[in-house]
Amino acid sequence: MNLKELNFIDLFAGIGGFHQALTHFGAKCVFASEWDKNAAHTYYENYDIKPFGDITKINEKDIPHHDILCGGFPCQAFSVSGKQKGFDDSRGTLFFDIARIVKYHKPKLLFLENVRNFEKHDNGNTLKVVIKTLDNLGYNVKYKVLNASNFGLPQNRQRIYLVCFRKDIIIDEFIFPTPTNERVSLKDILEKKPEAKIIDRPDIIIKKQFELKKNIFNEFEVPNKPIQIGIVNKGGQGERIYDPNGHAITLSAHGGGVGSKTGLYKVGKTIRKLSTRECARIQGFGDDFKIVSSQSQAYKQFGNSVAINVLKNILKRISKTKTL
Repeated sequence: MNLKELNFIDLFAGIGGFHQALTHFGAKCVFASEWDKNAAHTYYENYDIKPFGDITKINEKDIPHHDILCGGFPCQAFSVSGKQKGFDDSRGTLFFDIARIVKYHKPKLLFLENVRNFEKHDNGNTLKVVIKTLDNLGYNVKYKVLNASNFGLPQNRQRIYLVCFRKDIIIDEFIFPTPTNERVSLKDILEKKPEAKIIDRPDIIIKKQFELKKNIFNEFEVPNKPIQIGIVNKGGQGERIYDPNGHAITLSAHGGGVGSKTGLYKVGKTIRKLSTRECARIQGFGDDFKIVSSQSQAYKQFGNSVAINVLKNILKRISKTKTL
């Protein structure tokens, strides 16, 4: 599939993680939708495209023709137990808006992302309805949980990815990428003079010091995972301290605790949160990406975004898949 010849629509667009990945391969964005005004403003400032608002209020006939539909759609808590299976069961959820657009436009490819637990939501029934719905609409559905830590980003971020080719165009079977396992640490992307909250409290406890060890090739082994070394208060959510020689914890749009949204890290003698630029980097955004919102909104936006490196590795596989 030659991505340079294709265009895409960006649903639940956020700040454009899918946009970054697809345009990297030459695809063109012809439509975007994002209901959050701050995220939509960030999208516009970076891509000169003004996203439409609430997708539930957009008529599918008013959306331009497109080859690829992409988006990290929200997983609403709905149960399908005891209901009919298929397209009608998706009504009343935001996935229905994807389904109705797909039913009308029949794009060649659907590229979707969701939280890891989506796979097991409602004992797996939610995913079954999604797959059944897309199957009835004429698509082969492949899905897999991948971790950003395995694709060159220093962030433990497990997400489920769905790649769906229209049945009449697929020749080769799509295969998800294997981990690149690039050795990268949070320390590699830290700013020298970050604008980030510093924590100075009497209830900080450093339980252990982490030391890098060398392997048989006399090279330092960088663990591709978070390394907890201490706590603040009782060590609840947002109260754990990590070593920057490992990876960051999953960025979150919400969450509480003194280290909310980013986690806490011991950088030198300082305990601090990550800066917004550091959050951008561990999601795969380049330093040319414009952060135009307040710090609080920027944290939320990066916490809601997608890991661009993972998307790019999936797109490499998509580009090598033969289609009619």
